Amino acid sequence: MFGSSQSGANAYAKVGMETGVIAANPHKLIIMLFEGAQIALNNALQQMQAGNIPEKGKAISKAIMIIENGLRASLDKSVGGEIAINLDALYEYMGGRLLLANLNNDPAIIQEIQTLLHDIKSAWEEIAPPSVAPAPVNGLPGQIQASSYDALAPNMSRLMKA
Repeated sequence: MFGSSQSGANAYAKVGMETGVIAANPHKLIIMLFEGAQIALNNALQQMQAGNIPEKGKAISKAIMIIENGLRASLDKSVGGEIAINLDALYEYMGGRLLLANLNNDPAIIQEIQTLLHDIKSAWEEIAPPSVAPAPVNGLPGQIQASSYDALAPNMSRLMKA
């Protein structure tokens, strides 16, 4: 009558994720992209083991989109220098390898990319800015005042286009 409990749970999860994105700082958004790519790759491995080729392909495509249109697109090579250039090349490598994993039905390649993503995510978490409660603006708690420019923060204009 009111839909399945699964669709209700999915709607609830989507609202929770959207709220997390709205409330996240740029650093946290990048962490969320890493997590999303990892979830997609875990799903791809499960679908591969189950022999569900169409769903495996969708999951790998989702991971590639997160890497290309999220992580890679958010790099600012003019500010990030050699690190950003190296990450760009690594993200490009990951995308190519995932295409091969999909074509050859190769779980080892997916596991290789999972390891790379885990390592980069761990390094990203290590450089996380200290967690600070937002300062009130105009007496309103929870309003975030614009802060100074952070050269290590991802280029949000690029990230939000993805």
